[in-house]
Amino acid sequence: MARTLLHRYWDIPDGTECHRKAYASTSIGGAVGLVASAYSVALKPPDSFLEGVARTGRHTFTAAAIGAIFGITSCVSAQVREKPDDPLNYFIGGCAGGLTLGARTHSYGIGAAACAYMGMMAALIKMGQLEDWKVFAEPKV
Repeated sequence: MARTLLHRYWDIPDGTECHRKAYASTSIGGAVGLVASAYSVALKPPDSFLEGVARTGRHTFTAAAIGAIFGITSCVSAQVREKPDDPLNYFIGGCAGGLTLGARTHSYGIGAAACAYMGMMAALIKMGQLEDWKVFAEPKV
């Protein structure tokens, strides 16, 4: 499933069809949030069913919102700057996603740190894609 979601995102050229990019990044964020909420509920069981549903929704919708903000910001940045394959677009999108997390937690510090870390991570992922970096070696069979 993760591979399908990532292919749906990477198959759309940067700077085009921002609505599809935003939908794909929202799907990825929602899936990540769902996995995180499953771990949260499993490792710290809620006192009631409604508390578990609330926690699951909080994690899932926050991650989906971060994904949506990332997708739309990086795509619009590529269109405005007219540089679709520039890692700076992904840094801007990651920073916007990090600021969204800071707004969600009501913390300037978390927002600033998440902006820097998520922006750098997104830019490095884009650089790796452009330069065909290999994270894991191919298995020798």
